[in-house]
Amino acid sequence: MKNPFKGSFNIDFYSNQSTIKWIVLVVAIIIGVGSIIYTNSLVAKLKKGEEEKIRLWAKAVEFSSSPDADPSALTFISLNLITPDNTLPVIVIDSATQEINQVMNVKEGLASQKRVLNKMRKENPPFKILIRNGEGGTISDVQYVYFRNSYLLRQLGTYPYVQLSVIAIFAFIAYLAFSYSRKSEQNRVWVGMAKETAHQLGTPLSSLIAWVEYMKGMAELEGRDDIIIELGKDIKRLEMITERFSNIGSVPVLKSQNVFDVIDSSLNYLKSRVSSKVKFNINTEDKGIEAQLNKPLFEWVLENIVKNGVDAMSGIGHLNVTIGELSQEQIFIDISDDGKGIVKGGTKDVFKPGFTTKKRGWGLGLTLVKRIIENYHEGRIFVKSSQADVGTVFRIILNRQ
Repeated sequence: MKNPFKGSFNIDFYSNQSTIKWIVLVVAIIIGVGSIIYTNSLVAKLKKGEEEKIRLWAKAVEFSSSPDADPSALTFISLNLITPDNTLPVIVIDSATQEINQVMNVKEGLASQKRVLNKMRKENPPFKILIRNGEGGTISDVQYVYFRNSYLLRQLGTYPYVQLSVIAIFAFIAYLAFSYSRKSEQNRVWVGMAKETAHQLGTPLSSLIAWVEYMKGMAELEGRDDIIIELGKDIKRLEMITERFSNIGSVPVLKSQNVFDVIDSSLNYLKSRVSSKVKFNINTEDKGIEAQLNKPLFEWVLENIVKNGVDAMSGIGHLNVTIGELSQEQIFIDISDDGKGIVKGGTKDVFKPGFTTKKRGWGLGLTLVKRIIENYHEGRIFVKSSQADVGTVFRIILNRQ
């Protein structure tokens, strides 16, 4: 029976990872904002309840000041509304003298009480108490009741921010762990593929060496040493390619090498194997510049970038390599072509696995280039510039020591 759900959720997470990240971020923001709004609504309701408590207490105080009031009413309200929760700070001051008349749920000490009073003034408006005397109930004094939100309410107000901070920290740690795990997995895949490729190349390479030795003695090839020489060059090239794959995953040996000589040797090999209409040129003010290189791996980098440049020029154009000093510790190598350039917005994706503008291609060449330069040479590589129908410039930065 055919699965009706097969193919219904076919999502390419890798190519759409930027979109997925934004979706996750938007969802996280919605959840965070919703949590804050909901908590703030609860805080507002609780705050209203606490304000009502203080308002009733202020009314009770005002009522108790009348000649015919029952003093026990104020005591009852104080004991049952304010004092029991032991968290609602209250300070009563005289409007005329600004002296503190009464304090509840605030630490002792005038300095401490004044600090709390300043916070109260900023936090909530006071309630007015009219004190009446025994002669006709005329107003003899005016007092103000200041109060702070309870400790529980203040904690509840900060809770969503603390909660979101903890979640954000946890998410960040989880992201780092996931990225490290994914990178380690990618490294294992790269190393496995490289080792297997080197192993598979070994058998036919040994056979080719034997056949070249056999062909040297063939009468039909007498006087055609050029064929044997070219075959020998290609066999050496295959041996170097095998060595390159073998080096992936191993700690490469970096040596101080003459950069001009390494590049010149690599380009000379490639000249006879690409279109004759591509002109190569090396520019430098100092042919003695050296850098820390692993020659087989670095030649692999050059080969990938040069072949990409030749393809971008459709086999016709100029490919220039410029070598120079960036600082006392670093050098730069600019590799430029006058091809069709990289599509707008594509320069940040050229080093990602699977990115290619060719009809035939895996999109792994520049990914491998980036790994060789950054992981094995501890350098940098990036697209310095690219314009449509003008060309592209790749810059490599290497350490001198």
